[in-house]
Amino acid sequence: MAPPDPQAQPDFYKDVPLKRLLAWAVDATVTALACLIILPFTFFTGLFFFPLLFLVVGFLYRMVTLANGSATWGMRLFAIELRRPDGTRLDAGTAFAHTLGYSVSCAIAPLQLISIVMMATTERGQGLTDHVLGTVMVNRRAEAA
Repeated sequence: MAPPDPQAQPDFYKDVPLKRLLAWAVDATVTALACLIILPFTFFTGLFFFPLLFLVVGFLYRMVTLANGSATWGMRLFAIELRRPDGTRLDAGTAFAHTLGYSVSCAIAPLQLISIVMMATTERGQGLTDHVLGTVMVNRRAEAA
């Protein structure tokens, strides 16, 4: 089973770049809230390494949610999910690899810019990490149709 063909089944990819952006905003908010909840448990020393705390919490949140449903909470809210090159949902290894690729892209601004441009311009709306891994983001609702 391969990922849906964007020419034959365009509903799978309709509005996916916009939904990815909105999902990213939700996920960043969830991560920030989780960090704020964790902060008192560090006796507020987490303020000194807040960017690192945000990175670690965000990495774990993204990896666990992708491994357990092929979508983060933000992605689920906007009815999109990641699929492997064979069209199946992400497993733990692919979720880890995708999260690592995403984190590297975020850490290196030119890679993030390239990824954003790719999501906005490629036929399947794939970012840089998606191209490397062969993953695609699709609409979940199109699956039921």
